[in-house]
Amino acid sequence: MTTPEPQRGARAARALEVVEPIGKRVLIRKDDDRKQTKAGIHLPDKIEIPTLTGRIVAVSAQVERDTDYPIRRYDRVLFNPKHAIPVDLEGDNRLFVVPIEDVVAVFRRDDTPGEGTGRG
Repeated sequence: MTTPEPQRGARAARALEVVEPIGKRVLIRKDDDRKQTKAGIHLPDKIEIPTLTGRIVAVSAQVERDTDYPIRRYDRVLFNPKHAIPVDLEGDNRLFVVPIEDVVAVFRRDDTPGEGTGRG
């Protein structure tokens, strides 16, 4: 006797759905748009300052192996959204598959005292 189809479907529904980028791509969760300027001015709900930053959620195997791209999971990055493909997996639509060429900067903390500050 074969296993009824509904049980197999129920088992599959319990598994989490993940998005794995393929090729030279990464999955980014875009940061929230800001509702306040750096000077502290609160903006009306209809106006937001668009952000081009986000956190790396997943890195494709090809990018992971490429030493030219020092990007790791959880890195905060600046990216060009022109070629970003939205992923409709979460209700807030903040996930995007982005070509690695569109990641233009990685934010890193400089923990070395006196380095990078111009004050030796």
